[in-house]
Amino acid sequence: MPEMHFTVRWPDDSIRECYSPSLVVKEYLEVGCAYPLADFIDRSRTALNIGSERVRQKFGYSCSSAMDQLHRIETIANGFADIDNARVVIEAFRP
Repeated sequence: MPEMHFTVRWPDDSIRECYSPSLVVKEYLEVGCAYPLADFIDRSRTALNIGSERVRQKFGYSCSSAMDQLHRIETIANGFADIDNARVVIEAFRP
């Protein structure tokens, strides 16, 4: 199963590398797009849950790395919840 890494620029201009166990993330996020914080969280949650489910279908167990990544995204995002118009930019995809 091809995994995917994606680079995220948070509202404070910090950069984080994120992980997906599946290329499905490319169906929900687009390089160069600036997503409102809540939308980014929703899109990430959907993509990472689908990726984890694909792992489960193939190997018989869900992807704990995808769920760990989702938890990290949600934790970081909580720090920006009080910022009006907070946006997250997708900087890059890489295998």
